[in-house]
Amino acid sequence: MAFSGNFMCTTFKKELLEGGHNFKNSGGDDFKIALYTDSASFTAATTAYTSSNEITNDAGSAYSAKGNTLVNVDPTTTSTTAYTDFTDTSWSTATFSAMGAMIFNEDHTSPDDSAVIILDFGALKTATAGTFTIAFPAADSSNAIIRIA
Repeated sequence: MAFSGNFMCTTFKKELLEGGHNFKNSGGDDFKIALYTDSASFTAATTAYTSSNEITNDAGSAYSAKGNTLVNVDPTTTSTTAYTDFTDTSWSTATFSAMGAMIFNEDHTSPDDSAVIILDFGALKTATAGTFTIAFPAADSSNAIIRIA
């Protein structure tokens, strides 16, 4: 297994401090999620989207390179934690397997398509002529996909 857990990319953390990402639902950046095979390998040093070991559009599965565009959930705070999330996304008529995913900022230019988060599904997930869904956790201070405490 090439994936080794979920993590926030180090360059993303730096880019946050430089004001490089806008997560607002209206007028914010376009974030995407790409799916990867079990041959993909990422580390915290990953800086940008790559097509290497990205899944392919098998049997008309409706998967395109760079995956789906995500819908941002406006950033908010609870107590001392700031957080943001995305709405669930899916591919219908999916016929593919994925081991994990990368969320990246398609609007970011230096580097292009800046990596945000790597997601490890924990096992190979497969859909055959069905719907493949990424269900994001609750958008709250304990569970949101991006939290700063």
